[in-house]
Amino acid sequence: MSLESYLLRHATPDDLPALYRVCLKTGNSGRDATALQDDPDILGEVYVGPYVVLEPDLAFALDSPHGPIGYLLGALDTVRFNDRLEREWLPRLQKAHRDPGGDAKTWRGSDWVRHVLHHPFLEVPAVLAPYPSHAHIDLLIEARGHGIGRHLMQTMMERLTELGSSGLHLQVSPKNEGAREFYHALGFEVLSSPDLPGDTLFMARHLGELHGAN
Repeated sequence: MSLESYLLRHATPDDLPALYRVCLKTGNSGRDATALQDDPDILGEVYVGPYVVLEPDLAFALDSPHGPIGYLLGALDTVRFNDRLEREWLPRLQKAHRDPGGDAKTWRGSDWVRHVLHHPFLEVPAVLAPYPSHAHIDLLIEARGHGIGRHLMQTMMERLTELGSSGLHLQVSPKNEGAREFYHALGFEVLSSPDLPGDTLFMARHLGELHGAN
């Protein structure tokens, strides 16, 4: 299907069940994580819901004739967003989901997500200061390979630039080589700092230079 077959619109809380499904279907480094999770909603609760509720101006659903097939989510000010996340979103989920403890060898099913939920990385190290905004995108397989992801990321970068952001960062699974190449083609570079977690890649680019990604 071509880009014209889809509609990018602001997401609403009514979209959360469908967007949680997209998150699950892409939650294994871009592949389907259904067989790996014992809770089908927890990935979406952690990685999708807070953007739709707390940052609705930068939360978008990608509609197909059969319903949402992807999403584009962002936060203008990561420090502010993380503060609200800690105060307004995580406490309810932390009460609803047990902490599996710190021994990854004992984790089963969705325990790794539960651990992230109880021990989130909410710091914004100095290396991220030039890139105050962050974003992420997930598309089901049928929406990939048509230039849609590139168009969506361009849309997010242009919107953040309009809002005055100087730079954008995002996180990529080290196992997802395709995503790393995708973002590199859009002008993102891998950041290196001992203050960043070692289990994920941080990639970033300055904004106001969008011509370089055309």
